[in-house]
Amino acid sequence: MSVSTILIADDDRGIRTVLSQALGRAGYEVRTTGNAATLWRWVSDGEGDLVITDVVMPDENGLDLLPRIKKIRPDLRIIVMSAQNTLLTAVKAAQRGAFEYLPKPFDLRELVAVVQRALSLPRSQPEPTAQDQDEKLPLIGRSPAMQEIYRTLARLMNTDLTVMITGESGTGKELVARALHDYGKRRNGPFVAINMAAIPRELIESELFGHEKGAFTGATSRAAGRFEQAEGGTLFLDEIGDMPPEAQTRLLRVLQEGEYTTVGGRTPIRANIRIVAATHRDLTQLIRQGMFREDLFYRLNVVPIRLPPLRERVEDIAELIRHFLSLAASEGLPPKTIDGTAMDRLRRHRWPGNVRELENLVRRLAALYSQEVIGIDVIEAELAGGVPMMEPQATPDGEGLSASVERHLRDYFSAHADGMPAAGLYDRVLREVERPLITLTLEATRGNQIKAAHVLGLNRNTLRKKIRDLDVQVVRGLK
Repeated sequence: MSVSTILIADDDRGIRTVLSQALGRAGYEVRTTGNAATLWRWVSDGEGDLVITDVVMPDENGLDLLPRIKKIRPDLRIIVMSAQNTLLTAVKAAQRGAFEYLPKPFDLRELVAVVQRALSLPRSQPEPTAQDQDEKLPLIGRSPAMQEIYRTLARLMNTDLTVMITGESGTGKELVARALHDYGKRRNGPFVAINMAAIPRELIESELFGHEKGAFTGATSRAAGRFEQAEGGTLFLDEIGDMPPEAQTRLLRVLQEGEYTTVGGRTPIRANIRIVAATHRDLTQLIRQGMFREDLFYRLNVVPIRLPPLRERVEDIAELIRHFLSLAASEGLPPKTIDGTAMDRLRRHRWPGNVRELENLVRRLAALYSQEVIGIDVIEAELAGGVPMMEPQATPDGEGLSASVERHLRDYFSAHADGMPAAGLYDRVLREVERPLITLTLEATRGNQIKAAHVLGLNRNTLRKKIRDLDVQVVRGLK
């Protein structure tokens, strides 16, 4: 049996060395280069069974190279890796024919597993490609939690799988639904959203499925429902947990049979739409209470996506703030920046309203304050009366730390249809725990790293490295 050859293109010599060693140990032959031109020559000459390429290289963007490679060798699998860890990077990689996208830094074991999968799958059909879209970034954040969401969305773009988005209010569930539509194969069709909690229960069926003239008192003419309005596109069912039982039964029929009838109508209508649902409620609890159909839940929950609350991705706060300040400036408000101490305080806020609360705060800062640089005094005044800094919260059952951590970790597994999260879970969980632990310890020691290292039981050099790697913001006066 012949040994597969892997072509690696990355301008970072260290990454080339690490990948070459890891894949060599896995039994592959490896050729590496630091530029796109050499990679293109190898591919053009018919060399290699798999390509691993960075996005940013000195002579050409790796994403721009993908369509050319797929044109001459459509069966050649390509893995894209990038430190530009945004949704658009993941989507562009998928649209241009990449087999997989891996954000840097990545887990070597995961990369080897992806390589093995890419080389073992049949090559009867090339991966689908789509025309690139140059639009504004719909989702912001480079945290591990957001990276997993970007990768999931990129895999779903060219499918019609039903998606269930869960998360607290203000986490951006509709943004995710719109991203699925705007970058998917139905992007030329309509995107129609309906919030179940905002419509009187007796009108939901008519709003969803439409009604015929005379179907009920006041129905003086035929009216199209949201299903008809969304034909050929995407229907976003927000707050699905508030849907009344009668409408749940009708929706189940659409998902099972692919057709529906209007209120008062008799002729079935075929539904050519993608359905994305969302809720901030615990649907499994509603099922136990008899308020939500279990069979409907499984029809909707084909691909679950859990959006983390902002307090679980505090490393994204600075980038979100810069984004919102930029939007405010583009709307004519004075440009603003946030100083380091104020930014640290914002990271320690619990953000019960999540990203929506943060956006509203930033807009107030841009509109109401004259100073160009916003300091800690303004932030303290704005946050006064809200939920203060993140502190240990007692759970309803008084559970201890271990039980609370276990409950949180279960979300990693329940967020995947097969119950198996992506590789690298250990490092992601450690990062989530280490960052707030080090931040709070430095806060308690007033930024004294020697004291903080003693409290944590770490070598001072180890602590400094973790502060740098985890992007921990240290308070002023640090020694």
